[in-house]
Amino acid sequence: MVPPISCNAEAESRVAEIAAAIAGAVEEQDATTQEISISVRQAASGTSQVASSILDVNNGAAKTGAASGDVLSSARLLAAESAKLRLEAGKFLQTVRAA
Repeated sequence: MVPPISCNAEAESRVAEIAAAIAGAVEEQDATTQEISISVRQAASGTSQVASSILDVNNGAAKTGAASGDVLSSARLLAAESAKLRLEAGKFLQTVRAA
């Protein structure tokens, strides 16, 4: 039979080993949790930057659409003025030929 003091010393030693193992595991888990937290923050920041970029592209597309409308309107006005000028030039040439 093992003396009770020896059993207590062995049990205390085993408990200390288990406690040290648990403490090590908790430290590893804490470090992993911190890494995950950093990764989540970086992902959130990246998502925010992507959303901002999409908004910028959307605004740029809207401005391009508006500018395209302005160009189309100007082209229509130019075509109308060109037709008037062609008509006036034709009249002028008829007057010159008639003279």
